Amino acid sequence: MKRVCVFCGSRNGTRDQYVAAARRTGEALARRGIGLVYGGGGIGLMGVLADAAVSAGGDVIGVIPKALMAREVAHRGLPDLRVVASMHERKALMAELADAFVALPGGFGTLEEFCEALTWAQLGIHRKPCGLLNVEGFFDPLLSLFDHAVRERFVSPDHRSLVVVEEDPERLLDALSRWEPPALERWMGREEI
Repeated sequence: MKRVCVFCGSRNGTRDQYVAAARRTGEALARRGIGLVYGGGGIGLMGVLADAAVSAGGDVIGVIPKALMAREVAHRGLPDLRVVASMHERKALMAELADAFVALPGGFGTLEEFCEALTWAQLGIHRKPCGLLNVEGFFDPLLSLFDHAVRERFVSPDHRSLVVVEEDPERLLDALSRWEPPALERWMGREEI
């Protein structure tokens, strides 16, 4: 892995552990020589993550839509901040630059971006690992929903296995580096419809 795309909140959330996890993730990436690709924000967990990676000597690429630049949420201290026209361009460029995807706690945008990357893996558009840093059980309800979708036969167990989950940034990066894409040769058979 040369670069990891990290999706996370533009707010800090209610727990100090979320901020600490973002900081540790940025530091871990830099320490391992893995570049960070992220949404280019200078606020919330995004800002903490980027500041930690930059302070530790890491390579950081921020990708932000022009509309968010205008609202002054962009990180002004990045050596590489790429401004794009739309959210769609942002996600496409981030996916192109990254070798893996990770979500830290966040809101609708974080969930949407992670689920899109996961869907692209499910459809075979890319073969890159997708991981959740499950800080303080933040993603437990989402993981329960994924499991429910398997039980209800909307998601196959093979596709469910695309989600790598760890509670510690170092262990998550280890798991992502070892990850082998499952052999997903078909979307679904007629008997599964």
